[in-house]
Amino acid sequence: MLAVFEKAIGNPPEELKLPSMGLESMKSRQEIAEIVQSLWPDSTVYGLSNGNFMASTHENESPSQPSSIVVTDDIFCIFTGALENTTELRRHYGLSRQATDAMVVVAAYKVLRDRAPYPSDQVIKDLEGKFAFILFDARAGTLFIARDREGCIELQWGMAGDGSLVCCNDPNIIREACGKSCAPFPPGCIFINGSGLTSFVHPLYKVRAVGREDDNGHICGVMFQVDLYTRLPSIPRTGSATNWADNAAVHGGE
Repeated sequence: MLAVFEKAIGNPPEELKLPSMGLESMKSRQEIAEIVQSLWPDSTVYGLSNGNFMASTHENESPSQPSSIVVTDDIFCIFTGALENTTELRRHYGLSRQATDAMVVVAAYKVLRDRAPYPSDQVIKDLEGKFAFILFDARAGTLFIARDREGCIELQWGMAGDGSLVCCNDPNIIREACGKSCAPFPPGCIFINGSGLTSFVHPLYKVRAVGREDDNGHICGVMFQVDLYTRLPSIPRTGSATNWADNAAVHGGE
């Protein structure tokens, strides 16, 4: 799965471009689209406005980590992996027995969107299993990305040459698109373009970017991890007219 969104929508953490080497290899969205056509010739591509796009392929797909796609009500969701409690979640969200894991995620997202203020960690923590997904609500302009607690499903994100956010489960495409301006998407975390990166496993603590240096003291990579020594301010979860996510914004290493 792949998603490429301009900076105005993707709003990638600035720390993704910390690596000081390889900036010249970062590609534009158009160049990334050409890379996808070359490496994923049988992929399904969803073209969105302003050159943004999402893509999925079943090439080299693991039987235990299948991909599913759903497009409904201008919501695009690509899901990889398998939920262990799909039956329970179908009942919870009033879905049919034929509902895929991607459909379950869309239903969970609609609860988060339509019942705000509502903590996103309370929705995503109910998903049990090995999974990663990328969801985009075209009407609301909301981008929603998540990865399971253990990081069992490959998922990386990076910054393209024009500042666009690139998120993909294929390391080859990430390297081609972003050079060294990329990192593993942190396990147990969610990213919402309007509120930033947070942990649904440890929702009361910040997620920080940590740079890796080479022998010459140059930053050669970055990783994101939960800082268990830094708590977020208390979040009023009821009785507030303000969306809780805006109060809990964590932008990289702030």
